[in-house]
Amino acid sequence: MKKHRPRYSSALHFFSLCLWINFIGYAQAPVRLQCEHLVNPLGIDVAEPRLSWQLHDSRPGALQTAYQIEIGIDSIALSKGKAAVWNTGKVISNAVLVSYKGEKLQSFTTYFWRVKVWDKKNEAGISKIQRFETAMLEPTDWKGSWITDSHDMHYKPAPYFRKEIITAKTIKSARAYIAAAGLYEFYINGKKVGNRMLDPMFTRFDARNLYASLDITKQLQNGKNAFGILLGNGWYNHQSTAVWDFDKTIWRNRPRFLVNIKITYTDATSETITSDETWKTADSPVIFNSIYTGEHYDARKEISNWNQPDFNDNNWEKSKSISAPSSKLVAQQMHPIRVVNELKPIKVDKRNDTLYVFTFPRNIAGTVRLSIKNAVAGTTFSIKHGERLYKNGRVDMSNIDLHYRPTDNSDPFQTDIYIAKGNDGEHFSPKFNYKGFQYVEVTSSRPFALDKKSLLALEMHSDVPAVGTIKTSNEVVNKIWKATNSSYLANLFGYPTDCPQREKNGWTGDAHTAVETGLYNFDGITVYEKWLADHQDEQQPDGGLSNIIPNPGKFGYQFATGPDWTSSVAIIPWKIYEFYGDSSLLAKMYPNIKKYVDLIEKRYPGGITDWGLGDWVPVKSTSSKALTSSMYYYTDALILAKTARILGKTDDAERYFNLAEKIKKAFNAQFLNKTTAVYCSGTQTELAGPLYWGLVPQEFRQKVADNLYKKVQETNFHLDVGLLGTKALLNALSENGYADAAYKIASQEDFPSWGYWIKNGATTLYENWPLDVEKNDASLNHIMFGEIGAWMYKGLGGIFPDENIPGFKHIILKPHFVHGLTSFEAKFQSPYGEIVSRWKHKKGKIHYTITIPPNANASLYLENKNTVHIYPKENSAANEGLYKVFQLEAGSYSITITE
Repeated sequence: MKKHRPRYSSALHFFSLCLWINFIGYAQAPVRLQCEHLVNPLGIDVAEPRLSWQLHDSRPGALQTAYQIEIGIDSIALSKGKAAVWNTGKVISNAVLVSYKGEKLQSFTTYFWRVKVWDKKNEAGISKIQRFETAMLEPTDWKGSWITDSHDMHYKPAPYFRKEIITAKTIKSARAYIAAAGLYEFYINGKKVGNRMLDPMFTRFDARNLYASLDITKQLQNGKNAFGILLGNGWYNHQSTAVWDFDKTIWRNRPRFLVNIKITYTDATSETITSDETWKTADSPVIFNSIYTGEHYDARKEISNWNQPDFNDNNWEKSKSISAPSSKLVAQQMHPIRVVNELKPIKVDKRNDTLYVFTFPRNIAGTVRLSIKNAVAGTTFSIKHGERLYKNGRVDMSNIDLHYRPTDNSDPFQTDIYIAKGNDGEHFSPKFNYKGFQYVEVTSSRPFALDKKSLLALEMHSDVPAVGTIKTSNEVVNKIWKATNSSYLANLFGYPTDCPQREKNGWTGDAHTAVETGLYNFDGITVYEKWLADHQDEQQPDGGLSNIIPNPGKFGYQFATGPDWTSSVAIIPWKIYEFYGDSSLLAKMYPNIKKYVDLIEKRYPGGITDWGLGDWVPVKSTSSKALTSSMYYYTDALILAKTARILGKTDDAERYFNLAEKIKKAFNAQFLNKTTAVYCSGTQTELAGPLYWGLVPQEFRQKVADNLYKKVQETNFHLDVGLLGTKALLNALSENGYADAAYKIASQEDFPSWGYWIKNGATTLYENWPLDVEKNDASLNHIMFGEIGAWMYKGLGGIFPDENIPGFKHIILKPHFVHGLTSFEAKFQSPYGEIVSRWKHKKGKIHYTITIPPNANASLYLENKNTVHIYPKENSAANEGLYKVFQLEAGSYSITITE
């Protein structure tokens, strides 16, 4: 008997088909639209902002063949195709990063934009409308004056400032543009605006100051409005003393600020409230604040309603107009610092009636929030932060206070002080500093009961989006990856630092060795672009650079300023170019790189230099400083030559390619024993470094790699390197036929290794390989050994950018299916979309799956000795040495490899 379908099935089928057709029709629509590498940025100040997007198209071979950018100031008109500001028309190109070339942008204007793209079938998809808003495009846009109070830089209490206005009209929108030398918190009608912390970011204050643009429309009300600002010292007025001479910087002064509050009304009129001498000022209850040591707060000095309307400020002083710290004001276009996590204590140890020790789940950078009830007025709570405990259970700071130089006992290190006012409920969290800690010791001047609800840890860092993940069958390796990321983030506060507790310095060497770890895991371009501008501010007339940037004292030019450390000026812009396909930072930094390379050449005309710090903190073997410094000199010269070629500077390109070749020849003549194929004394660093940085002549490459393998065999596959060697070792092995050896080193669990730290309770990376190194000099939260976090993407997942087609437009895939791991997965959100490299061993076969994002393609390198089947692509490849090379277009692939 013939069965009949229900009558509605055809309708459902038609509806499903329409949905499918609709999905296909819009599958290629652009997504993830960004302006200046930010989503809907507020307050940009660049004349030709960069616009970028991705394709959302899962079809095999998905490709953009053309684009059209439309920009207007009316979103409704734009949705109807009326782009009054800029319309590129249909541009035949697969580019997804384009600089604005329309009519001159106007200050204080919201621009709406969208992108239309065409695929290889000439079918079009169009994005949702996005926006960006300009701020001060001209220096003359700023009104008012910088202001401060009447005190000098030695005065300790932080100042309040307030101003009250009346708005008689209906408000359409309002923006606050705030610059400060120091730090600030901004309040409107009693409430803090936004969740940004430690604003503005640290710069060389006498060269450049940053300002934030804040949308304050919802905070304002019709009628009376009160504005309040609390100013902190930050790095501008460093009152604490340390070996770094923070307190002796040439710009040091009493904090000051400049604010323009622009209010637009529904009748199209506007007004601007500025900082001037009509603002009133008084001391706040923040009686001392230091970004390096701590914050002291006397709640008895609180002034109720100071930042609300109708407050009587007759007894407050007038503000004082003051000179600007610098002549350059720049929009702070970067991911701000925020509180990103709240951690509850996992243990509270009551030592006695006045002393408690709180243990948190992991080592972090940030602050705490103290909550108490019914404390006697005047009770003082001392809140000490540390990374470890003494055997008696007290917080031990001896590993991080080595460089602190207190002049008295009034400014204890990593310690906040809170003096209670005495009421039903009090809360305290410092506003103007952060610490590195896992343990907190709270001591009260009177007996007081505390419990797990009394203290909360607030994790802070630059809030950069995550773009990468690693998962493996080895849980220790997974924890190493997490610990590496934790250390990277704990050392990202508007600039990359070495450690969040004892220094907070922007060490250049630490940063350039960890840059790939940062870029594979986080969207950090905005932080790096800001920090390279700091390099420009710090560069000396002769081309020299400080080893810590920004340089907050006089320390940074004393030593370790050679190429092994300050190659950050070249390496980081180059890596940004490789990862983002964006050459603007390279173009900006080109004169600075050139100036620095020219300085080295002038000082060391023979091509060999021993200027630098060397392979910092090795396990035991000391490597030649001349080798490591010359290695980085070569790297800088080569980057400079390549950049000149990219920028069309042909004469410079020829000159610096010749210089790089000269350095390479001198390097091998001096350091390479051609009989033994050993560099210098043959340490792991001396063999791995030349391999990784491309200095080994091709005919010696395999012999040097074989010698490196023998060298790690001698240590039973344990590392014996310092900072510079750590960057090179795993990569040199995995890129030269010894991936299994690299994995053995990476996954070790006894000393010395990353796993040794993990097995001993580490949740971040350490500064020294031994646990019992000099006890007064052992940070437990350093990123300098963090290259392993990048190596996992490269040495195991095989995901590399192609410098000739950058931004992962063309992906180089060279996975290594190492023995010892059952499975591995790397996911990376590239500028074109997500790249996936996933494999597992099963029954004598390797099952490998990859995803190549739309509008990109890849070259897949697999060893010749293996039988390979790729679905859905034919199993054909070109032979290249030891590899079969498969050319793959966008899509997902299942690959079976017979071992």
